[in-house]
Parts: sequence; structure tokens; C-alpha cells
Amino acid sequence: MPRPTVAQFAYGSCAVILSTLALLLLSGTSSGAGVAVVAVVALALGLVVAVRVPGPTSRRPAAVPPATPLPVRATVPSPSRERVREPVHERAAS
Repeated sequence: MPRPTVAQFAYGSCAVILSTLALLLLSGTSSGAGVAVVAVVALALGLVVAVRVPGPTSRRPAAVPPATPLPVRATVPSPSRERVREPVHERAAS
């Protein structure tokens, strides 16, 4: 089971706090049972919000099947039919 992200914690906590305040103000309840119902509803709403926040995406790229190797074509120059000249070595003056 993946761990919740920071964003999921933040959104879930904000949803619980804001929905609790809104439900308490709108319902006008002051009894213990009413406050308990509001708290349970707010916690359920916070859980739904936290689950609906998109999770982290996979950082690894998708598996790519290995490519079939292409044949290697090496081109080697054919030996020249012309006579290869050798460098001229001059004699040093004595």
C-alpha cells in the first residue's frame, strides 16, 4: 500500500478543518451527539478528499522492449591500384 503524499495530508487536513467549521456553523448544534456526528462526517469528507488527490507519478520510464540490433556494415576502402609513393628522405649534408 503506497504511503500518502504531503499533498494528500494537506488537502485532507484542510478539508476536515473547514468542513467541521462549516457544518458546525450551518447546523447550529450544541449537543454532544450533534458535534460527534459533525466530526464523523467531516473526517469522512477529509478522507474522500485525500484519496481523490492524484498520487505521485512513476518516475521510471515505461519498459521498452529491446530493439533488434541492426546488421553492421563496415566499409573498408579497397587498396588502391596505383603505386603508393613513399616519402622522400633527404640525406643530411656532411
